[in-house]
Order: sequence, then C-alpha cells, then structure tokens
Amino acid sequence: MTGNPPTTFPQHPLTAKMASVVERMARAGHPTLDQLSPDEAKASYEKGAGVLEVPKPELARIEDFTIPARDGYAIPARLYAPSTAVLPALMYFHGGGFTVGNIRTHDTLCRVLSHKSGCAVVSVDYRLAPAFKFPTASNDAWDAFAFLAHEGGRIGIDITRLAVGGDSAGGTLAAVCAILARDAGLPLALQLLVYPGMTAHQDTASHRRFEHGPLLTKAMIDFFFAQYVRTPADRDDWRFAPLLADDVDGVAPAWIGLAECDPVVDEGIAYADKLRAAGVAVDLEIYRGVIHEFIKMGRALPEALQAHGDAARALKEALAP
Repeated sequence: MTGNPPTTFPQHPLTAKMASVVERMARAGHPTLDQLSPDEAKASYEKGAGVLEVPKPELARIEDFTIPARDGYAIPARLYAPSTAVLPALMYFHGGGFTVGNIRTHDTLCRVLSHKSGCAVVSVDYRLAPAFKFPTASNDAWDAFAFLAHEGGRIGIDITRLAVGGDSAGGTLAAVCAILARDAGLPLALQLLVYPGMTAHQDTASHRRFEHGPLLTKAMIDFFFAQYVRTPADRDDWRFAPLLADDVDGVAPAWIGLAECDPVVDEGIAYADKLRAAGVAVDLEIYRGVIHEFIKMGRALPEALQAHGDAARALKEALAP
C-alpha cells in the first residue's frame, strides 16, 4: 500500500478530530521514522513530540538526578512533584519502541500526571537501541525502580506508596517491573500501562487491521524492534513480551488505557485478560476512535484529556494513604 494512510477503517472509524490530526500529519509530508537512520529518528521524534500537547503545568519541584545502573552507568532521571511534602510516586518510562524518546519528549505528560494526581512522578531516561540492545532497557528500568523503592526517601518519596507506568514500549517496561517487584517482595500499588507492547510477534488481528497505520505502522514497529533485539530468540523472552510471563499471580493491580485504532490494542486486551485470570484487579479503558500516541495530543483530542484524568484518578486512588 502506498500513499497517505486512510483516515477510517472498517468498523473502526476515527473520531472527526482524530481524522483531522491524521490528515494534517499526512499533509505535512515528513518521512516516517522507519525511513530515517536511528539517530535521525530520535531527532525527528523529539522535534514533533510536543506539537499537540497541552500547556505544561507548573510544579513546585522539578529536579534532575541520576540513578546507578548495575553496570555503573548513571541513568538520567527527572523528579516532578506538586509540592515539597513527602509524596507517593509514579516511576514513568517513556515510549518510543526502545529506540526513540527521552525525558524531554514526555515532559508534559509527566507534569500533567503529577499535577492531576497530586503525586510525584519520576521519569527515567533508560538507554536506547541500537547502541544498547535488549535487555538493557528492561535492566535499566528495574534498576531504577529498585533504587526508588530502597532509596526514594532521600528525594522526598514515600517508598511505601509506589506505582510504575509507561506508554507503548514504556508500558512494556512497567509491566516487567511489576512482575519483578512481586518476585522481589517490593511494595507496588499500581501498574499504569498506556497502549503497552505485550506480545512476542506482531501477529494479532489488530496488527493486521492497522498494518498501515495511521501513525504506527508495521514498518515502523519492525524498524524499532530490528534496532532493539539481538536475535529472534529475544522476542520469546518475557521481558520483551510480558504476555509470555509464566505467571502474573500477585502482581500489582493495573490501570490499562488503550487506543481503539492501534496495532497493539489486541495485545493490551490480552494482557488485561491474563491479569484478570490470575485474580489481579484490572481497570481497562479503551478510548474509541483514536490512535497510538493519542495521550500526547491533548490540545487536539478530548480523549487525551479524558485519559489524563482517568490515569491520574487511578494513581490518586491507588496511592492514597
């Protein structure tokens, strides 16, 4: 298929505002990330990341610091907090296919979640492909969470009230941390997963339905994962595909927010089902007529504002004293 992506799909029409955004993207004519080198893709994603974001909320505390990884690397992190009090915290992992994205590309979203929930947010700049392949991202994510759970008191965090979250690839990392936190006996109140990647092979019905987008395409997913995995066997590791985890009994409750018109929607639903089958409490929200990345389009989409509010409410309830 060539040309601009269609703005509607059988039985899955985009909302009028979502279709307008997709049409404007197509008219802009920028190359897709899979048509660029990894370094060019990183720069392009960052340049476009804030275009449709809501205004940045002001917060009482925004502080950059580093977290030691197991190999001695200093992982950059940023703390957001609406007050100087000791607060519960969400550790947040950005999306970007393990290849693009950083603290800056998700700055507004983390500010919004902190502002609306009243909780602190710690955003983590885990290492990216292709320079750092699987499982570096998941190792960095776990090292960061374990640091927060043990040392968070030093930065004004109530370490008895913690959540993990992320969007897309960051949602994968958050789900991995939730399983590891259970195994390590660390307290975790919530896993907040926004259109997470969960499956080993992109072979669900929604991957076929939205192979050509809008926005997230099969070609782009293949590009990201080609940068990240070392061998095909990596895909069958549960840290790449949490749906393959042997069991999820006893993991933290989940809030899962999905976009209806998104290749990864089916695997998000499948993970919600896996958690529920294990007796885990799940709040699943599917936002109709919107696409991957929608939560970062609050200036254009009411569904993004709704998701901000829903996620913040889930955080506030899970992290209440």
